[in-house]
Parts: sequence; structure tokens; C-alpha cells
Amino acid sequence: MIKIIDLFAGIGGIRRGFEQASNEKIECVFTSEWDNFAVQTYKANYPNEEIFGDITTVNVNDIPEHDILLAGFPCQPFSQAGLKKGFDDTRGTLFFDIERILKTKQPKAFLLENVKRLKTHDNGRTLEIIIKHLKEAGYKNIYIDVLKARDFGLPQNRERIFIVGFLDENVKFEFPKPISKLTRVGDILETKVDPKYTISDKLWEGHQRRKFENKLKGKGFGFGIVNKDSEYTNTISARYYKDGSEILIEQKGKNPRKLTPREAARLQGYPDTFKIVVSNNQAYKQFGNSVPVNTIQAVASEMIKSLKGAEQIEIKELQIIE
Repeated sequence: MIKIIDLFAGIGGIRRGFEQASNEKIECVFTSEWDNFAVQTYKANYPNEEIFGDITTVNVNDIPEHDILLAGFPCQPFSQAGLKKGFDDTRGTLFFDIERILKTKQPKAFLLENVKRLKTHDNGRTLEIIIKHLKEAGYKNIYIDVLKARDFGLPQNRERIFIVGFLDENVKFEFPKPISKLTRVGDILETKVDPKYTISDKLWEGHQRRKFENKLKGKGFGFGIVNKDSEYTNTISARYYKDGSEILIEQKGKNPRKLTPREAARLQGYPDTFKIVVSNNQAYKQFGNSVPVNTIQAVASEMIKSLKGAEQIEIKELQIIE
């Protein structure tokens, strides 16, 4: 059994990736999420679980022992903390709560996920601070990479940074290699879609006008339109509910449409058995804020393999000593 904790859990995407990656039972012993709507969705899919709210108010001694810490943590500007308390101080940022748990509980490993721009934020200094503090917490064995969802079977151009760390310096880890599977937007589209998802003439005219104006100003983005044969979409964001501009689906003879919530779920790798119990707007926010489950599954598989490999080495070494 592998025990995990799920911090900044959202709707449970990172946890789900781990569950799908392992033949061994994954037991989630602690979950923290402050957004009430996300908690509704989480509980609908993981019934009878206690979900703690604001992680900053949780006593670290109340968190059970665990093997792997998971966190898709928000990244506030560390430079702001630096202005107030000295740049190397992480207090006042939510990363501090990950740090204090790692220092106290010392799990075997962690997986942190964030936006790609964390790598270059403040000319790389933010990431340097994070790595420095992770090492000070005892995790000298740290790996970092930016992975694309479309490299792991999802038709979405979503790039995210992943930070993986191990307490045991002898653990050998490699990020998963892209799979050789062609992606196609049509694979996540529903066959019958309510006309309400077709955008209005006013909104469509506005999208086209803004795109034209942006082009004149040298800006590339206005809206993104794909069809069933497209290889992938733009990245779905938490603001998708507003106007759907980043991902519009072409419709012959009429205005394009937005994704349905179920299509948004599929775009992030959630199975159709995943329960959507909130409004469409909240569902779009949740899937936009979530993680590509397929990518997590690939990373989790390599992490579990690495931990098991290190355990086998330890067993062999013990046998030699005996």
C-alpha cells in the first residue's frame, strides 16, 4: 500500500493519476482544498472522505504519516515575500505549507505541479528559492521537467512544470518519455450537443473583431478554433466559462460552439464515470484549474517504479550484509 496526501487538491486530478498508475492500493490519508465548489465535486467522486479546508490553518501534527506528498500548489509572487521579509523567506506563500509538512513528516517522495512560467518567473529566481528550500527540507534528489499533455494521449497543448523529489538520494528517476499516440480532438467530442453551447452572433463577432485588432497590434491571440480532425486544442483555462475563446469547436453552417463540461473533463483525461455535480461555469473553472490526468499517471508510474527499485536494492544490500 502507498499512502499519499493530496494538497491544494482541487477535484482530485493528481490523486486520480496516481491511482491509475499503480497496481498497488493507493490510500489517500489526508486531503486539503478550500474551494467549496471543488470540495463538492471531490466528495461526489470520493464519498465519505473528510476534506480539510485552508491548509494554512492545519496543524502539521494532525497530518498522518504518508509515503508521497502531492500538490498542485498556487504560486504567489515570491518576490513580494522577498520585499517584505528577505527574498529567501517563503513565509506568506502557500509553498511554505508544503515545506513545513515535508520537514516534519519526511515522506519518501513528493510531486509538485505548477504552470510552465514558474520556470522563468523572476528570471528563474523563484524556482531557485523553491529548490533551495526543498533541499533544506532533506530532499537533495530533485528532478524538474516541463511536460505536454499532448505527449501523453490528450488532444490539448497544455504544458506544465513538474518537480519530483526523493528523500533517499539513491533513488534513480527519469521523467516519462512521450508516447507514440497521435491525438485527435474528435476523440473527446460528444456526438449530440445542446444548441446552447453554440456561441451567439454578438460573441462570435466580438471574437473575430478582437482577433483582427490584436493582429494589427502584433498580438497573435484572439480565439482558437479547432475541428474534429485537429490534432489538439489550446490549453483550457479557469476563465473558459467566460467566453470559451481559447477553444472553440467548428460547426458547419453556423457559429462555433464551446466545449461541453463533459468534453472539458475528457480533455483533461477524466473518464466519463467522473461525476460533474456543479454548474457549467463552476465545472469549466474546475477542469481549467485541474491537471491532465494522463500526464500525472505517466509521472506517477515512473515515481512508483523508482521507489520500488530503491527498495529492492535495499533488500539485496541487507541480504549481502546478513
